[in-house]
Amino acid sequence: MTFNENAKLDTSGVQKRGRGAKTAAIGGGSIGLLIVAFLASQFLGVDLTGIVGGVDQGQQSQQEEVEGGGLAEECQTGADANAQIDCRMVGVQNSLADFWETESAAVGVTYEQPGFILYEGQTSSACGTASNAVGPFYCPGDSSMYVDTSFFQLLTSQLGAQDGPLAEMYVVAHEWGHHIQHQMGVFDTTNRTDTGPTSDGVRIELQADCFAGAWLGEAATTETAEGVTLLEPPTRDQVDVALSAASAVGDDHIQGQQGQVNPESFTHGTSEQRVNWFVTGYEQGTGACDTFAVSGNEL
Repeated sequence: MTFNENAKLDTSGVQKRGRGAKTAAIGGGSIGLLIVAFLASQFLGVDLTGIVGGVDQGQQSQQEEVEGGGLAEECQTGADANAQIDCRMVGVQNSLADFWETESAAVGVTYEQPGFILYEGQTSSACGTASNAVGPFYCPGDSSMYVDTSFFQLLTSQLGAQDGPLAEMYVVAHEWGHHIQHQMGVFDTTNRTDTGPTSDGVRIELQADCFAGAWLGEAATTETAEGVTLLEPPTRDQVDVALSAASAVGDDHIQGQQGQVNPESFTHGTSEQRVNWFVTGYEQGTGACDTFAVSGNEL
């Protein structure tokens, strides 16, 4: 999906955590991986711990995190978003913020902006250690999403999604959907530890996919604070890229790469389900995204 080159980006809603000069050795790598694996099973669109190792937590040192990262200097216009992935994250943050500031009333919430943190390798969150082994995730503990953009390379190289900006944006829009669910109280009224093809966990993830699709359906109408349109309408090929990303993170696809598919362990839905609910949101909007209101065979 292409940004309007003349649109002015607002970097105030995005933090970038870089690397400082000081280091501190990290021990207990297996414990750290258990923490992020738990996070993945609850809040992420995908858990890659069984496929890729991510950061070598037993050997790598974690450098002191420093805020900023030069986003304000590097990411000023839509042209920058088209050219650089960090700036593209700023651009999609701007678009999603504008969309949900209006749409939140339709799902019954008073909108509050989520935090948005870009990081490299690993970082800390209110939910524990964030690692690129589990991909982008939303943490309800601090109402923030965490994105290591190196995940998008894994999405294509390890999981087979098509390469393209809209695949990256889909992942972010999905995590933003979890923030909306958090505000709706979905996490408080469902059993997030439940697994299986019709479980609450699967319904949570499919609703977030539907919310992501709803954003895409209106993304070309989102604007900057100056009233300039942020994004051009997506082409069919670009939508197909987003659909390939949704398919790539289906439980059956990921488990199949690990050698065995067990539906009773599903936490995020099949590839077909994830694509179908994304399309439902794209075509029908947020009003069609109540995955908790349908029977199991309608998921």
